[in-house]
Amino acid sequence: MKIFYFLFLLHLFTFNTIAQNAIVNGYVFNDNDEPLKNITVKRLEKIAGVTTSDSGFFSISLPANKPLALEFIGIGYKVLQRNFTLAKGETEQIKIILIKDYEALNTVTIKSSIAQVNEASRYKINPNIALELPTPNSSIESIIKILVGSNNELSNQYNVRGGNFDENLIYVNDFEIYRPYLIRNGQQEGLSFINPDLVEDIDFSVGGFQAKYGDKMSSVLDVTYKKPTTIKGAVHISLLEQGAYLGGANKNKNFTYTIGVRNRNNRNLLSKQETTGNYIPSSSDLQSFITYKPTQKFELGLQANVASSTFFLQPVSAAKTATVYSPLFTANLGLDINFEGAEIDKYNTNMYGAYLKYQKNKTNSYKLQFSNFVNKEQENFDIIGSYVFGDRDFDKTKPTFGLIVNPLGAGIFQNFARNNLTVNVSNITLKGYHNVTNNHYIQWGSSVDIIKINDKLYEWERNDSGRYNLPFNTNAINFSNFLNTVTQLNYTRFSGFIQDNFFYKKNQNISIQAGLRYNYTTLNKELLISPRVQITYRNKNNQRLAWHLNAGAYHQPPFYREMRNAQGQVNTNLKAQRSSQTILGVDYNFIAAGRPLRFTAEAYYKNITNVVPYDIDNVRLRYFGVNNARAFATGVEFRLHGELVKDAKSWVSLGIMNTQEKINDYHFYKYKNAAGQFINSNSTDQIPTDSVRNNIGFIRRPSDRLITFGVFFSDYLSTNKNFKVYLSGITGTNLPYSIPNKPAYRSKLLVPAYLRFDIGFSALLLQTDVAKRRSYSPFKNFDNIWASLEVFNLIDKANTISYLLIKDFSNTTYPIPNRLTPRLLNLKIVAKF
Repeated sequence: MKIFYFLFLLHLFTFNTIAQNAIVNGYVFNDNDEPLKNITVKRLEKIAGVTTSDSGFFSISLPANKPLALEFIGIGYKVLQRNFTLAKGETEQIKIILIKDYEALNTVTIKSSIAQVNEASRYKINPNIALELPTPNSSIESIIKILVGSNNELSNQYNVRGGNFDENLIYVNDFEIYRPYLIRNGQQEGLSFINPDLVEDIDFSVGGFQAKYGDKMSSVLDVTYKKPTTIKGAVHISLLEQGAYLGGANKNKNFTYTIGVRNRNNRNLLSKQETTGNYIPSSSDLQSFITYKPTQKFELGLQANVASSTFFLQPVSAAKTATVYSPLFTANLGLDINFEGAEIDKYNTNMYGAYLKYQKNKTNSYKLQFSNFVNKEQENFDIIGSYVFGDRDFDKTKPTFGLIVNPLGAGIFQNFARNNLTVNVSNITLKGYHNVTNNHYIQWGSSVDIIKINDKLYEWERNDSGRYNLPFNTNAINFSNFLNTVTQLNYTRFSGFIQDNFFYKKNQNISIQAGLRYNYTTLNKELLISPRVQITYRNKNNQRLAWHLNAGAYHQPPFYREMRNAQGQVNTNLKAQRSSQTILGVDYNFIAAGRPLRFTAEAYYKNITNVVPYDIDNVRLRYFGVNNARAFATGVEFRLHGELVKDAKSWVSLGIMNTQEKINDYHFYKYKNAAGQFINSNSTDQIPTDSVRNNIGFIRRPSDRLITFGVFFSDYLSTNKNFKVYLSGITGTNLPYSIPNKPAYRSKLLVPAYLRFDIGFSALLLQTDVAKRRSYSPFKNFDNIWASLEVFNLIDKANTISYLLIKDFSNTTYPIPNRLTPRLLNLKIVAKF
C-alpha cells in the first residue's frame, strides 16, 4: 500500500513538472546535410545536457515562460547558440547546422599521415574571420597583417620578416595571382583579388616554405575556394563595401559552382584625409569558380575574375601641422596647400584559369592547368599646388589663429603624368602526385610562363620656389623630374620542382619534406637552382610538442618593377635576388584553463645577395634597378592562438627583427665651408679638394622594424553569445625613411611608430528557427542575419605613412608627414542563407 501511494505521488509530481516545461527537439547536421551524432545539447548556464543519436536527433526539456539559450557543441565544429522563450507544454522542432571550426582542428595532433603535419611557420586560418575582423579592408590580407604587422590600413599589402610587398607569393586554387603595379597610395587600391565569401581554406607560410611553391623570398598565401554540396549564399552591406555570393551543386554533386560580386567605395573613409577635395574611388569585381567531375577519375575546374577600379580626385586644399624631425633640426611647422587640377587612375584586371585533374588510381594523380592574367593600368593627373609653410599661430585670441604667420618657404609645384602599363602573363603547368606508401609520397611540377609587358611612361614634375625654378638655370626652365620612355618586353620563364615527402613510420615522429626548384628566364639568361628542406620532429611521448628546422635557397627572378629605376630606365640584364634562409621553431598544443591553445616560436636568419635596393613611398616601391647590395634579416617571432575566452577565437603575435643592407660603392663627402664647419655633400655634387670621402656601411632597410605586435580578440556576453565584440590591433616601432638621391641621409629620417586599434560590436538579428515559425516572413530562408557597428582607429591616432619633402627659401629640405585615416564609424549587415 505504501509503495502504491509513493508511485501515485511520483506520478503527480512528474505530470506537474512536465506541464510546467516545454520541449525542444530536432536534428543536427553538418553543412553537407549529413547527420551528426554525439553532439552535446545543453542549456548555456548548465554543465550537463543530452547528446544526439546516430541520426542526429535530440530532445531536451526546458523551463517554460523563461528566456533560455541552448548550446550545440561538437568536436571540430563551431559552438552554436539558439535562444528560446516557450509556453507551457509547447514543443518546438528545429533543424541545426554546425559549421567546421578550422582553428580548433589545427590544435589537434594527427599522426596518420604526413600530409596533415603542420610546421610552426605554417598557419591554417579560418576564412570567416575576414568578415568578423573590424578593419577598413574586409579582406584575407587583413588577417595576415595582424600576424606579421603592417603600417597602412588603406592597403592590402604586407611585409614579412624584412621583405617588401613584391616578395610575397599568392595563390588562389593553385593559380598565381599578380597585383597592380602603378599604384602609389593605399587610397588608390581597390578590392583585394581574394573574395572572402568564396574561400574554403587558407594556408599561410611566413618563411622557409616548400619547394612546390614559387620563386620569391618572403611568404606564401595559399587560398582554396569552396566546392559547395548544397545551395549556400550570403549578402553583406556596409558603408564601405557591398557584396553577395551564391554557391551550390547539382543533384549528383558532380557539378559545383560559386559566384561572388563585390563593390567598394572608400569615399567615406577618405573624406577625412588631410587633403580635402572631391574623392570618387570605386572598385568592383565579379568572380566565379566552377568544377565538374564527369567521372570519378576526371575533374575539370574553371576560374574567372573580372575587376575594375577607378580613382578620381579633385583636390582643393591641404593643411598639415606637425612636429617635424630631420637629421639637422627639429621644428613645429604648418603647411597650407591650395590645389588645381585632378587625378584619374584606372586599373582593370582580368584573370582566367582552367585545370584538368586526372586521378589515375589511389596512388597517382596528375593536374594540367592553364591561366591568363591581364592587367591594364592608366595614370592620368595634372595637379598644381601653391604652398606656404612656416610657424602656425595657435593663439585663439588673435585674428591670425590657424594661419601661417612666419613663412619659411613658399612656392608652386606641378605634377603631370600620362602613364599606361599592360602586363600579360600566360601560364601552363603540369603537376604530378605519387603515393609510394602510406607515409611516403612524391610531388613534381613544371611550368612555362609567357610574359608580355608594354609600358608607356610620360611623367614630369616642376617646382618653383621663391620665384625661381628648381633646379635653377638662367637659360632654361628645367624639370625636377622628367620621364619619357616606351618599353616592350616579351620573354619566357621556365620553372619546376620535385619534392619528396617522407614520414618516419616506426615511431611516427619525424617528417621530412625535401625538394629542388629550377627557374630559367630567357630575358637575362639566368638559371636558378633552389634546394629546400623542412624537418619536423615530434617526441613520441608528447605528440603535442613539435620541433622543426627549415632551410634552403629562395631566389626571386626580377619582374618589371625591379628592372625599372626611378629615372624610367629598364635593366633587362638584372639578375635574381638570392637568399639563403634558416629557421628553427617549436610548436606546442596544450590545454590551459580547460581551453585549447597553440603556441609557436621561431628564430630565423636570412642572408640576401644580389639585392636590388629600393625606397618605399607609401605603397610604391622605387627600385634602383641594379644588383648592387647585400643584406640580412634576423629575428624571433612568438604567436599564441586559441580560446582566451571559451568558444571565442583569439590570438596574439610578437616579432622582434633587425634587417640591414650594404649598398656597393655608396658614399658621400664631407667638406669644410667658409666657417670651417663640416658639411655633408653627395657624390653627384662638385667635390671640393679638401673633401673627405665617407663610405656607407650597413644601414637599416626600408622595412626594418624592431618590434611588431598584433592582436585579435573576440568575446561575447556571458549570458548570450549572440552579442559579440571583436578587437583587432597592430603596433610597430619606427621605420627608416630616405631622402631620394641623398646618400648622406639614407635611412636617417624616421616614420614614427604605428599604433591602431579597431573594434566591432555584433548582434544576431535573425536565426533560422525563428524565421521558420512564420511562413510568410520574407526572411524565412535565411540561416542568420548579423548587424555590426565598427569603430576604426579607436584611439584616433594620426599615423604617418610617408613624407612630403618641401624646400624653404634657402633650399633646405623639410619633411612634412603624410597622415593616414582618423577615427571613423562603419555599419555592416551580413546575412547568410
